[in-house]
Amino acid sequence: MVNDNRKVVLVGTGMVGMSYAYALLNQNVCDELVLIDLDKERAQGEAMDLNHGLAFSGSNMKIYAGEYSDCADADIVAICAGVAQKPGESRLELLGRNAAVFRSIINPIGESGFNGIFLVATNPVDVMTRIACVLSGFNPRRVLGTGTALDTARLRYLLGEYFGVDPRNMHAYVMGEHGDSEFVPWSQAMLATKPVLTICKEHPDRFHKDDLETISEEVRGAAQKIIKAKKATYYGIGMAMTRITRAVFGDESSVLTVSAMLRGEYGQTGVFTGVPCIVGRNGVQRVLSLSLTDEERTQFAASSATLEESFRELNLS
Repeated sequence: MVNDNRKVVLVGTGMVGMSYAYALLNQNVCDELVLIDLDKERAQGEAMDLNHGLAFSGSNMKIYAGEYSDCADADIVAICAGVAQKPGESRLELLGRNAAVFRSIINPIGESGFNGIFLVATNPVDVMTRIACVLSGFNPRRVLGTGTALDTARLRYLLGEYFGVDPRNMHAYVMGEHGDSEFVPWSQAMLATKPVLTICKEHPDRFHKDDLETISEEVRGAAQKIIKAKKATYYGIGMAMTRITRAVFGDESSVLTVSAMLRGEYGQTGVFTGVPCIVGRNGVQRVLSLSLTDEERTQFAASSATLEESFRELNLS
C-alpha cells in the first residue's frame, strides 16, 4: 500500500471479471483500474467500453488495458482468469491446467514488485487461492478468495424471504468449500439477535427446521440452476468481489466469509476455506472462531479434508 491512490489490477476480462469491473465503476470503489488479459485487444475494448460510461457515473476512475508491470504499485490484484472444464475432463485435470495458468500469471506479478493483496475468484476458488499463496510466497493473510461470500448472500436472501424480513437483518453463514461440501451452521443463524432454531421451536405452525435444510440445499445448488438457465454466473460474484474490495480500501474490519488459510481454527491448519473473517486494509485481519456444534465441526472437517485432498493431488508443495 504505497499511496492514497486506490489501484486495482484485474487479471481476466471474462464475464466474472467484467461484472466486477462494472460494479467497481458504478460504486466508485477505486481510482485506477487496469485490465489484463491474454487477449489484449479484448482488454482494450473492455477498457474503452467502461470509459465511455464514466460521464454517467459518479466516478473519476482511470481505466485502461495494461501489463503485469502495472501491478508494481497496485493495492489489489484480482484474479478471474482460468480455463473452463472440458467435456470428460476430471476435476484434478482441470485443477492442473488452472494451476499452470496461475503460474503464468503470478510469476510476472511477483517480478513487478507487487506488494498488495491478492483477491482470487477463479474456481475451484478455495484450492486456487491456496495455489496463489504458494506460488506468490505471500503472507497468507494477504491472499484471500471469494470463498462462500456469495453463498452467504444467497442464504441471507432466502432466509429473508422465508422469515419475511430484510435479508440484511439475517445473520447466518455458509462455511467450508465453495462447492458440494459447503454447509450452514444453523446453530449460529440469527434473525436480529434471536436464533432461527428458537424461532422454529416457538412457531412450529409457521417455521420448520426441514425448511431450513431445503434452503441450504437451494443455496448449494443455486449456481448450477443459474448455469442451466443462462450458461454462467457472474453478476453475483462480481458484486461479492466488489464488497470485499470496499472492505479492504475502507479498512472496514467487516466480517465476510472469504476463503482464508486456517491456523488451528476449527481444528484445521494450512487449508484455505470459506470462514467468517474480519477483513480490512491488510487483508484478513483474523479468522473468527464460531462455537460450532459437534455435528457442524464434523461437517467442517469433512469439507476441509476434501479441499486438502484436492490440493495435495497437485503436488505443488
